[in-house]
Amino acid sequence: GAWPRVAMEASELWVGFVGAGRMAGGLVRGLLQAGKVPASNIVASAPSDKNLDAWRELGCRTTHCNLEVVHRSTLVFLATKPHILPGVLEEIRPAVGSHHIVVSLVAGVTIQTLQRLLPPWTKVLRIMPNLPCVVQAGAMVFSRGSNAGDEEAALLKSLLSSCGLCEEVPESYIDIHTGLSGSGVAYVYLFAEALAEGAVKMGMPGALASRIAAQTLLGAAKMLLETGEHPAKLRGDVCTPGGTTIYALHQLEKGALRATVMDAVEAATNRACDMAKD
Repeated sequence: GAWPRVAMEASELWVGFVGAGRMAGGLVRGLLQAGKVPASNIVASAPSDKNLDAWRELGCRTTHCNLEVVHRSTLVFLATKPHILPGVLEEIRPAVGSHHIVVSLVAGVTIQTLQRLLPPWTKVLRIMPNLPCVVQAGAMVFSRGSNAGDEEAALLKSLLSSCGLCEEVPESYIDIHTGLSGSGVAYVYLFAEALAEGAVKMGMPGALASRIAAQTLLGAAKMLLETGEHPAKLRGDVCTPGGTTIYALHQLEKGALRATVMDAVEAATNRACDMAKD
């Protein structure tokens, strides 16, 4: 049937995803669970049905044709692998109009590159989400290209705030966000696993230890966000003189936990920068 062209109210917003992998899936689940966009207004394309089956189960429309996504939507998320993106942009370029908003989730591809490969008037934004968007606890940053104005930035922010924390930043911060947050969830999983294993060693069953470790991380993070206190202040509040916590922290300092984590963020950020140069 005929699809309406352009309207900015969320209920009338037509959203397309070119690429239907894990990150796109996380975003779409956040949008749907928050009731921001009806599933019938969302269309996704991918070369095979492997990923699209899950989208159909959510009630979204699917296709194998990238051009169809662009024709059927106003807000287009690009969610392909980096090496495929130039070919995809060449393919969709003729269909991109001045009413489109194009949002790239593709790691390592700069706004400058996107603007060069799309028509000169295209409203382009670049966003870097992370996996907890799937449970509406993501941390996302975005930057806008030269044609994307306050209206587009506000629209993107209002949609994505349903998926977690969403901040507009200078584009140079995006690689740092990748090292801090995109990859950072994996550092936290490693820490959670180690916490639980410590408890197992002392005699607690594994499943229970894992649940308590996860809730401990959640509670600590929530306190950081809700009190706005510096982490060192909250950490100090837990340490009573001669108590259990300071004995434990001494061991963490011996293992150079802080320096190691700083090195990890640096390594991931540098890798994100290198990938952008390839």
